[in-house]
Amino acid sequence: MSLAVVGTDTGVGKTVVTAGVTGVLRAAGVDARAVKPYQTGFPPDDDAAFVQAACDDEAAATCLGRLEPPLAPRVAAEREGTALDYADLRSRTADALDAATVGVLEGIGGLRVPLTGDHDVLDLVADCGCEALLVARSGLGTLNHTALSVDALDAAGVPVQGVVLNEWAGETVAERTNPAELERMTGLPVETMPPAAIDEPTDAVSFVDAHLPDSFLPTP
Repeated sequence: MSLAVVGTDTGVGKTVVTAGVTGVLRAAGVDARAVKPYQTGFPPDDDAAFVQAACDDEAAATCLGRLEPPLAPRVAAEREGTALDYADLRSRTADALDAATVGVLEGIGGLRVPLTGDHDVLDLVADCGCEALLVARSGLGTLNHTALSVDALDAAGVPVQGVVLNEWAGETVAERTNPAELERMTGLPVETMPPAAIDEPTDAVSFVDAHLPDSFLPTP
């Protein structure tokens, strides 16, 4: 099976969750592999390399293409004079996901980030037959962004396992009330993960293992 770790935005914690989920599964003896369709902002950004380091295994993750501008892949490719082909990307992504018992597709920014031409991240998630785990911010404003993202996944026929509110500290009224309100709005289970002190990539695996319930993990 395949799980897509998608986000409401960029910088919400998809890579930490991807690394953690992949590492927890591999530690349990499951052949799990993370797949990053495109990495923009490379270097210094390299999410697949982070997952490899977190799992201490180069086989734990692969990246299908890298672009230097820190922009949406379609825009970054255009600025580099490179043409991206959606059919090719979809085929290579599906093959990479199918190569493992559990493929973990890491999204790029939010769901509507343009990949190629008229296709976006949501198209790729749906076309690869993934279930989704949605990572979102914890504070004020996340109700709207998260509910709209869930609506988009539902409309595309993508089952959603749950919502992860990342860097949840409970310091504001919005943070304290958002989990229950999102469960009411979406009908989905919502879990919170506190701010993480990740000094080494391997810390991501133990962190996710400690804070993400087994029900949020894919079952081979």
